[in-house]
Amino acid sequence: MNFKQNLVRARSHIIFMLALISAFSLVITLEKMTFENRVSPKSTVKKQVDLKMPAMRELTVEEKKWAKIAWRYFQNNTIEKTGLVNSVNNYTSTTLWDSSSYLMAVISVQRLGMIDDNEFKQRINKFLDSLASLPLYEGKLPNKAYNTESLLMVDYSNKPIEKGIGWSALDIGRLMVPLNILVWNYPEFTPQVKNITQHWDLGAAVKEGELYGALNENGETAYLQEGRLGYEEYGAKAFQLIGLDVSNAIDYTSWLEFVDIHGINIPTDTRTPEKFTAHNYVVSEPYILDGLEYGWDQISREFSGRVYSVQKAHYEATGKLTAVSEDNIDQAPYFVYNAVFTDGKAWNAITEDGTDASEFKTLSTKAAFGWHMLYETDYTRKLMTVASKLYDPEKGWYSGLYEKTGKPNMALTANTNGIILEALAYKQTGVLLKL
Repeated sequence: MNFKQNLVRARSHIIFMLALISAFSLVITLEKMTFENRVSPKSTVKKQVDLKMPAMRELTVEEKKWAKIAWRYFQNNTIEKTGLVNSVNNYTSTTLWDSSSYLMAVISVQRLGMIDDNEFKQRINKFLDSLASLPLYEGKLPNKAYNTESLLMVDYSNKPIEKGIGWSALDIGRLMVPLNILVWNYPEFTPQVKNITQHWDLGAAVKEGELYGALNENGETAYLQEGRLGYEEYGAKAFQLIGLDVSNAIDYTSWLEFVDIHGINIPTDTRTPEKFTAHNYVVSEPYILDGLEYGWDQISREFSGRVYSVQKAHYEATGKLTAVSEDNIDQAPYFVYNAVFTDGKAWNAITEDGTDASEFKTLSTKAAFGWHMLYETDYTRKLMTVASKLYDPEKGWYSGLYEKTGKPNMALTANTNGIILEALAYKQTGVLLKL
């Protein structure tokens, strides 16, 4: 039985389970909110979140220009021999997350009519051929990083490492989004997708209903639960689509806690880095991707509205245009999580290891685009008056604008440009994963 038949067979069961889980989880969520408000009056929601999503609409002339700028990044950074794309401009390395952003970019420009069928098929075929030939960590799943020219497993400094550095369940989950789109909407690619997924041991990334990553620690592999609120549920949805049990990972309520910021109850994760090693970041990206690709479920729709609305409220309280997410930056430490809430603090910015990075707070270009195409409000239009200027017409969109200096964060990445194309395609063609 091939990949698509397996999906068809599982689909009715999955849809039923999704509805059941969503309904059950929503009841629990509402009970938790009521309980919290009853015992802690200071966290009562003072500002109601009621956002309406606009219908699909044609891109404007200016938006079509924006799409061409984003696509320029991929034209410049596609490696002809392998079909892979550099994660960062002219840096010959990629992760599965960034490769997913590339695939979503190709699907988006195809749906926007920006490339013809020949280029679309050539790009997808070349990418899938390389994906099928990648060496795997422990022979099971893709390594966290690869050289885009040699296809060798590398570390994050792009140095070859024979065994690899491990795998990321979240990155794999993101990659399964465009692979599912190809299977359902472009069936000519189903044999290649089937070949890839049969070669991979996707079940190795799931244990007892949770997502697990692998980490090479001095030659020994450690398996660690992966994902925090927002990212965890987003990553788990793709695994659920192929019939794997991710019931714990997709449950929004297991570690849910609300924090009052500007009178809005913001969903956060109670797992602390001191006890559970990984940091929890309340940022825009997982909620934006969930909306653009899946169309949100009841809970992610509510949580997304709160995460967006609190950024608007922060602007109203401080005068600082706010659209926060994780982003590459154009100077050391090169990657920063600009968060609504992390490590017990609102409007905190840290590196992956928890080091303070407050001086690198930025308005995120991809977050501004994402929120604007999802909601299109007066506030998102304010964001776009700034974000729409953050580009090099020959290279693509910059990652953001530094809050402290007012200067562009000139990092150029596949993820920023890919999400921008997703957002523009969503505006014109609707939710990207259509089953």
